[in-house]
Amino acid sequence: MITEATDEYCLAEGESAKLLTGHPWRRFVVLGDSVAEGLCSPVPGYSELQWADRLAAELQVPDYLNLGVSGLRTREILATQLAPALAFEPDLALVVGGGNDAFSARYDPDRVDGELTELVTALQATGADVITLGMFNVSYSPAVPDWLRPGLRTRMTELAERTQALATRLGTIHVHLTDHPLSSDPTLYSPDGRHGTARSDAVAAAETIRRLGAHLAR
Repeated sequence: MITEATDEYCLAEGESAKLLTGHPWRRFVVLGDSVAEGLCSPVPGYSELQWADRLAAELQVPDYLNLGVSGLRTREILATQLAPALAFEPDLALVVGGGNDAFSARYDPDRVDGELTELVTALQATGADVITLGMFNVSYSPAVPDWLRPGLRTRMTELAERTQALATRLGTIHVHLTDHPLSSDPTLYSPDGRHGTARSDAVAAAETIRRLGAHLAR
């Protein structure tokens, strides 16, 4: 049985400490939906610590605020979380959004782009480094109905591609999981068909720490 300690896609012992040594971040804020809040289902052999909480623990930041709320679309994240995030005066921010928008056939990519851009640029204007995310493609979850799968896959792929382009344009620290080798692995997704498992959080944390390490190395 694969466990977090033996999973080739997870952090090796001592890897995080090596990558993050001397990092400058002290105040870490998280904005977003359930991916930010953390609703992953447990998996034997993996920590139940959720993705954003894992990052805060690995960074060992003195101040950490997670504003994530399940079910929110980007316009709701913008309306309810940006002001408290700015008031927190972060030097590192994680912005996750668009997944709930893309679940709907009424997904408006231009509007989501605009709202993510507003979130990112407002945080950057205060001096914060911003992490953005291209999510695992939940259309591969075995719990997603067959009739929904093709359209959802197309929308999730477009969301990921557009968020990656946004990240390049705005200069964020971008974590692109959509094309990860495990993105199509059904073990990454919870039985509800909308969220991940503890393994997905462990893998996402490893990829995020590696991206932060690469950012620091530059």
